[in-house]
Amino acid sequence: MTAVRPAGRALLVVWFVLPLIPVAVWAVSNQWSFPAVLPQEWGVDGVRSAVASGGIEAFVRSTSLALTVAAVATPLGAFAARALARGNVHFPGIVAAILFAPLALPPFAVALGLNVLILRARIPSTLAVVVLLTVAAIPYTTYLMRVAFGAYDPGYEEEARLLGASKSMVLRQIRIPLLAPALSGAALLAFLVGWSDYVITLLVGGGRLVTVPILVASFAAGTGNDAVVAALSIAAVLPPLVLVILLSRLGRRAAR
Repeated sequence: MTAVRPAGRALLVVWFVLPLIPVAVWAVSNQWSFPAVLPQEWGVDGVRSAVASGGIEAFVRSTSLALTVAAVATPLGAFAARALARGNVHFPGIVAAILFAPLALPPFAVALGLNVLILRARIPSTLAVVVLLTVAAIPYTTYLMRVAFGAYDPGYEEEARLLGASKSMVLRQIRIPLLAPALSGAALLAFLVGWSDYVITLLVGGGRLVTVPILVASFAAGTGNDAVVAALSIAAVLPPLVLVILLSRLGRRAAR
């Protein structure tokens, strides 16, 4: 059993890293034509083109958008999950159906329909994108936090209150630390929704909010842009990968 766990982790790392190797090679090659196994000419022209085409600005926009969605959708999902788990809402089945409805609706149809209303209401496109992506992320955060609250023992809070702890102390020192793994997982899912979205950002943003996925798609639609697409793809993969590694390490430390 001791040897199985490291082997399983190694296989998991290979599963995720192996597809990225050709992309990483493309990003640092100026010429790589079939049937050559390796690039005929190494270089960073693709990286330079990605930066010159607004790659850094798109990276900043994507990061800001994803962090905003995570910051809003995570607490909202936690509040909704707590209310559902404790039975504090009327008609919980209907409320749950409304919360999880974005998972059943096609994003393209929703974005296309709401875009008309957003334009007529003169809502800023960036704000509209944040709101819609938050709505799209809430089902994931609500589901994950509902599972966490289902396994949560409120007895710890009751004991703390009997010992004289205030509500704020209970929240800061008991509830949040015990729910921290679920909260971090919910925040990661919300971040991924905001980071990887293409349809809502493109349609509702009206092309003014250029993020990394939009930039990747625009270069992928052309020909001869393989090195640029590879460089942008690496930039798109790195933040989620770093977050997963950080959360896994934090989870191990918390388990110890």
